[in-house]
Amino acid sequence: MPNPVLPLAEQIVVVTGGARGLGAAISRAFLNAGARVVIDYRSSQEAAEALAAEHPDRALAVQADVRDRARVEALLATAAAHFGGPVTTVVNNALVDFAFDGDGRPKAAEIGYDDFAAQFAGSVQGPLNVIQAARPAMAEAGFGRVINIGTNLFQYPVVPYHDYTASKAALLSLTRTFADDLGPEGITVNMVSGGLLRTTDASAATPEAVFDAIAAGTPLRAVTAPEQLADAVLFFASPWARGVTGQNLIVDGGLVKG
Repeated sequence: MPNPVLPLAEQIVVVTGGARGLGAAISRAFLNAGARVVIDYRSSQEAAEALAAEHPDRALAVQADVRDRARVEALLATAAAHFGGPVTTVVNNALVDFAFDGDGRPKAAEIGYDDFAAQFAGSVQGPLNVIQAARPAMAEAGFGRVINIGTNLFQYPVVPYHDYTASKAALLSLTRTFADDLGPEGITVNMVSGGLLRTTDASAATPEAVFDAIAAGTPLRAVTAPEQLADAVLFFASPWARGVTGQNLIVDGGLVKG
């Protein structure tokens, strides 16, 4: 019978795009909880290795573009060999190059399908590769945790991030259908969706006035910090979420309801 509980300190976690911004906050949160963490990066080698050096016994920086299935398979194999056991938990956070700059993004009359395809490759193909590569070991153990990173723009499309939002909507669909398919194997699949985060590399192009306007519209009167979203990611990986799957938790200070 599948074991539905594995403490955070006993988990081996892969965080894709785990070296900078939100990814770094998630990596640090798992490390602070005692987990062993593989910090996946595509081009941020220096940042990934610096973060891994903070916890040399429990962190490992590995280069892999999640769009490349062979590289993802190698990533999982490297993680298992280094930590002496298979990956138990994956966080699909990696984002194809994207700047959260509403004024600079193409509007509906201008955007081409190539923009959509690029985001789908990062936000759907990448997680698909990671989940499928991790699934066999998770299924054998009867335990697995998949946490996908989404967005509140489904419910609150106030900026023209058409390609980004569409790709994350597809990832939400994958979250829910995979939760149903993988549940009998002891694997849960959930999503954590943030709003604009203050501040990551991706949101650095956002004008300060936009941050202030969003903060004013939230019950908490504040823009969400990466560390606050990381807390919710840990919840889905933790024993407290053992009965939760196929869910999308919005972490944006209460801006979006439901």
